[in-house]
Amino acid sequence: MKKFFHDISLRAVKLVNIVMMTFPFALSWYLFYADRIDEPFYQKGNWLMVVLFLLIYATYSRIYDALRVSLSRVSELVYSQCLAALISDGIAYVVTWLLTKHLPNPIPLLIALVIQCLISIVWSYLAHKWYYFTFPAKKSLVVYDNRLGMEQLIKEYGLQKKFDIRATVSSAECISDLGILEGIDAVFLSGVRSADRNVILKYCIENDIHVYVVPRVGDVIMSSAKQMHMLHLPMLRVERYSPNPEFLIIKRLSDIVLSSVAIILLSPIMAVTAIAIKLTDRGPVFYKQCRLTKDGKKFNVLKFRSMRVDAEKDGAPRLSSGDNDDRITPVGKIIRKCRIDELPQLFNILGGSMSIVGPRPERPEIAEQYEKEMPEFRLRLQAKAGLTGYAQIYGKYNTTPYDKLQMDLMYIAKPSFVEDLRLMFATIKILFMPDSTEGVAQGQTTAMADSSDRSQKD
Repeated sequence: MKKFFHDISLRAVKLVNIVMMTFPFALSWYLFYADRIDEPFYQKGNWLMVVLFLLIYATYSRIYDALRVSLSRVSELVYSQCLAALISDGIAYVVTWLLTKHLPNPIPLLIALVIQCLISIVWSYLAHKWYYFTFPAKKSLVVYDNRLGMEQLIKEYGLQKKFDIRATVSSAECISDLGILEGIDAVFLSGVRSADRNVILKYCIENDIHVYVVPRVGDVIMSSAKQMHMLHLPMLRVERYSPNPEFLIIKRLSDIVLSSVAIILLSPIMAVTAIAIKLTDRGPVFYKQCRLTKDGKKFNVLKFRSMRVDAEKDGAPRLSSGDNDDRITPVGKIIRKCRIDELPQLFNILGGSMSIVGPRPERPEIAEQYEKEMPEFRLRLQAKAGLTGYAQIYGKYNTTPYDKLQMDLMYIAKPSFVEDLRLMFATIKILFMPDSTEGVAQGQTTAMADSSDRSQKD
């Protein structure tokens, strides 16, 4: 009953947000646009426009986790909701343009957007206060095997109000005395081996304890399993990445169309960037770098040059250390912040060496270093490399190789065009989030250095 009340009340609060954010658009539509379309609607037509906006906003709110009150900071909620409102208003403006058959005045919708942003700030603050007042922090326990630091991460991401970590114990301690789980509301299983994890999982499910599992590579691979019955037994069939031909054809066609349109639309930005780079140090505008794609095939990725020409004069490949990297040029800092340096990869996508969505292409030298410690890292090469993907959206530039591998395998496990579209739209959210471009520590050449306490052998 407690969970039922939690879910119903939270859904009601989210619905309030969707209705409140729709109201400014409805007001602008009725007061300004409704009577100016080529053939004015009857009442049902006007309602249809309002419902259309509501559905679009609800969809983008879901894509951007804009209503995830229990796990997001107020600032994250506001940012996500304003972005969802901006895109929804933009789509509504295009629809209005088509209905009026001339370019409509954007001012009413811009005013509506400002009001929506103000509503978002107020709603996010009050919803946050309401949630943690109504639902106090869950008494939580962290169970680890060889992956430490979960409690630090919970503090780092401001989730102490959601999870009250009472203790951190090893899986061996927990298995030897399951009684330590009594009175606990939530358990984090961080890198716990399957045999121990299964015992703890069964106990938690039986005693209505929420379980948050940090998966291992084997778990992610198993998530792609197809259920079947054979020999009068339930079985799971696991195989290498092999999407159906229809998906591959649609994916390639969408790559060609979307990259072509993006190149045309973004050509002014690329031209200005090229001129700025050339004027800075008279060096080359682009640089090519060998990367790996499907089945380990090598190709040259194309980027705008953001570092000095002699950035790797010693011949040793190394990742960027972010804003502290003295190899980055003044123009390079700007284009890296806004991801403009990645735009030339649209030509890679058009040529077929990359896809819009897929595992991020790694340099052969760095991939080789990762594979020495973690041979399964090469499993990322089952699919064609992509400009964006799970690791780019949900990870950071300095995400550890093991975590990057898991995120890429999550994408590989369940290929679908709908998921590709979701990831494309989700990419917009991270474009202006500085932590997603956070570099490795000064002096590091790869992201492996901090992965020792997070690595997990299957």
